[in-house]
Amino acid sequence: MAAHQSVNANLFKAIALMLLAALGFSFMNVLIRWTSDELHPFQIAFFRNLFGLVFMLPWLIKFGYRSFKTDRLPLFIIRALLGLFSMFCYFWGISVLPLAKAVALSFTVPLFVTIGAAIFLKEDVNWRRWVAVLVGFAGTLIILRPTVDGDLFASLVVIASSVTMAASVLIIKNLSRTEDANVIVMYMVLLMTPLSLPVAMTVWQWPSMETWLLVMLMGFLGSFAHLMFTHSLKMSDVSIVMPFDFARLPFIIALAWIVFDQSVDRWTVLGAGIVFASGVYIARREAMLNKRRAMQPKVS
Repeated sequence: MAAHQSVNANLFKAIALMLLAALGFSFMNVLIRWTSDELHPFQIAFFRNLFGLVFMLPWLIKFGYRSFKTDRLPLFIIRALLGLFSMFCYFWGISVLPLAKAVALSFTVPLFVTIGAAIFLKEDVNWRRWVAVLVGFAGTLIILRPTVDGDLFASLVVIASSVTMAASVLIIKNLSRTEDANVIVMYMVLLMTPLSLPVAMTVWQWPSMETWLLVMLMGFLGSFAHLMFTHSLKMSDVSIVMPFDFARLPFIIALAWIVFDQSVDRWTVLGAGIVFASGVYIARREAMLNKRRAMQPKVS
């Protein structure tokens, strides 16, 4: 009985942490849109990385630089470059698209991860998962509706962000076979901060005092949300807690309406729901397959 209560308590805590992560990411997206009235999205991305690193320095000091020795530095650099390109695209998309639409399009990442895993990692993807991918892309087309709202280019930029983020996820999956999770996270912030500076310098202008405070808050929220997200995944199965990441959409819809007086149309909600459902199915199938692999006897 006590063990059952403990499991339930951990599950509720994991769900709560995922909801906190979704709320943190939602507020961060609002701050990106807010500060884009004064700063270019490329400069905002640099500040996101810089202050995200500042807030994680205690973690770096705790583990020490000797803990981050690796023989796979080139792969870490490629992962950082892909992540940076994805961030530039997404931040720019947030600055020009309705927030809810940009967030809805970001839910396509699991679809591209499935395709990449089949092509590059040679994973066995069965017909059910391919159907889920096709359904997800149908939902994406509903969100896009290029003939209706005329923002096809900006929407495609956000999708390009999802593609490169999916590639980054696949690299992380590969790195995790040999590298500790702390090493992967720290190399991300350590590399992306200096790599984003030269691009930011091409559009640089000094922020006002209010904007300085906002970008610092953005860095804190980004690091906070990532930590909550990571701890949530550690405490429960991915297939159980990941559906709660979809809370980002209602959070964003509410915040966009309150802060920017932006409304969301039913087609974006419908398309996002379809994309989300396909992503949840893919996550659940992956969890089931992992459990089956773990139960199979190892051949010595």
